[in-house]
Amino acid sequence: MSGSMCTSVRVILPAHLRALVRVQGEICVDVDGEVTQRAVLDAVEAEFPTLRGTIRDRVTARRRPFVRFYACETDLSHEEPDAPLPERVAHGEEPFMVVGAMAGG
Repeated sequence: MSGSMCTSVRVILPAHLRALVRVQGEICVDVDGEVTQRAVLDAVEAEFPTLRGTIRDRVTARRRPFVRFYACETDLSHEEPDAPLPERVAHGEEPFMVVGAMAGG
């Protein structure tokens, strides 16, 4: 995908983040260039500035503890932020999911 192309990516946020930005259901964001975790999250934070610092640390841009990323039934949480997301996500066929992980037992 060239840098001049724009792709709309479906994103599912956890309920508390949807409530924070007052949206229901999934959101769609436009991503310029290659569809990566970083590009999608940059687009989400640009569209919804209130989310800056909630999914990723504001300074390091690292995923927050207890936040996980999934797509196509695969945990992508430990993938490199600039690794391409699955084609089905890039083409809007499957959503990129931000999930609040549970801890305890």
